[in-house]
Amino acid sequence: MVTDVWDQVFLTVAPTTTIAELKRHALSEASKRRSVPVADYVVKFKGGQVLDESTTLAALGAVANSPFIVLPARRQPVR
Repeated sequence: MVTDVWDQVFLTVAPTTTIAELKRHALSEASKRRSVPVADYVVKFKGGQVLDESTTLAALGAVANSPFIVLPARRQPVR
């Protein structure tokens, strides 16, 4: 789930994929742009933020169809 566009994106990735790669693929797929500022987003897994984005999916214990949430690092102001 990428919250900026509230879009659910399904990706086929290997267990050796890093969180940084997963985030980059999810953002480009959801926004349909190649130049998304990935540093402005964080990834959450099982309710907690993944702090080390060099961690692989296997190291996190993610299995097939595990949900991840990609959301802005800073909260958006309410207008």
